[in-house]
Amino acid sequence: MRSSVPASAGVPAFGPSHAERTTRARVARLILEHGPISASALGQRLGLTPAAVRRHLDHLLAEEMIEVRRSRPHASRGRGRPAKLFVITDAGRSAFEHAYDDLATSALRFLAERLGDEAVAEFSRRQLGDLEARYGAAIRAVPPQQRVRALAEALSADGYAAAAGNAPAGGQQLCQHHCPVAHVAASFPQLCEAETAAFARLLGVPVQRLATIAHGDGVCTTHVTARELTEKNDDKQESGGASV
Repeated sequence: MRSSVPASAGVPAFGPSHAERTTRARVARLILEHGPISASALGQRLGLTPAAVRRHLDHLLAEEMIEVRRSRPHASRGRGRPAKLFVITDAGRSAFEHAYDDLATSALRFLAERLGDEAVAEFSRRQLGDLEARYGAAIRAVPPQQRVRALAEALSADGYAAAAGNAPAGGQQLCQHHCPVAHVAASFPQLCEAETAAFARLLGVPVQRLATIAHGDGVCTTHVTARELTEKNDDKQESGGASV
């Protein structure tokens, strides 16, 4: 369905009034954090009528802040029309990102040209070291099984819109729905590599980065190895060493 508000109308991304602006920003934020998501789910979360949700979605679609995806119907639903879901676009994600991305990218490119890629890697490790120092005390203060959630909360406070949950294949999964440096990291993956290493040190278990916003994925996803598995492997190594 085409938007009822033409893109050429020049409608501001978050509406003309303070109330409209605030609600539309909440709609966009929910789509960023929970997309793909349906209009009915948005209405339930925000307490809005279908008409109100549709109005905000039309504005966001007209401004190309969001786009429509069709879900595959489940077998139990038969061959009905796929459900309409909404996801954030690159333009929409950029509205939430910090400024100065271009300046940061230019600075890192200058650093790489003058001193090489290892200088960029060292800079990335230094930056993530600061993050690690800030998060460390809060994460060490909770039991090991709660540390992924504590890390997600710390990241969310810094604007990463992070969430933690159980991974399908075991262990846990850390998802970052927003990355303030995604555009910079697209050119300099050393930032993602340093962040992954910092997560492993903070959590005290191996982690594996499965997807990143910087490389075109919708969410930065990190698999966190189950602590029990790590401890079991350590026990095996110790017993193997003792028998030699």
